[in-house]
Amino acid sequence: MPPPFVIGLAGFSGSGKTTLICALLPLLRAHKLRVSTVKHAHHSFDVDQPGRDSHRHREMGATEVVIASKKRWALMHENRDQPEPQFVELLTSMTSVDLVLVEGFKAEEFPKIFLHRAAFCAEIQPQNLTKFCGLVAIATDAPTAVDPAIDLPRLDINDPGALAEYILGLRDANS
Repeated sequence: MPPPFVIGLAGFSGSGKTTLICALLPLLRAHKLRVSTVKHAHHSFDVDQPGRDSHRHREMGATEVVIASKKRWALMHENRDQPEPQFVELLTSMTSVDLVLVEGFKAEEFPKIFLHRAAFCAEIQPQNLTKFCGLVAIATDAPTAVDPAIDLPRLDINDPGALAEYILGLRDANS
């Protein structure tokens, strides 16, 4: 199977990245695509619960713990004293799918749609986008708040159907 098409949703806190991913997933799945997601967390997190057997395994030093049942399975990997894995390492460790939606990893070089909501950021100037690599479009609820010098397509952030079609078009153009 060919590698998946990777597209990111990038933006400042409160721009609606998670909400939009949740709206896009069923629309993209309706096209019979297998879709996965990757989210970068800027803080420590734990999907496990203290007192559970799997948590005890990790506490006692297991590098990886797999929990499996009839409905789902999960792999937890402890970095311990190793550095945070690179984005490409995470992608290659995932099951093969058609499309991966990414939240975060703004400095990684893959296509991203920048999300802008006027309520959280009055206007977007070119200097606001310098830390976001690979931008291919801006999804906004206020197209006039985007500096005209930013030469990227403008999409309606409140129209997930149009955003899904844009993503599908990018995927087709890159396959």
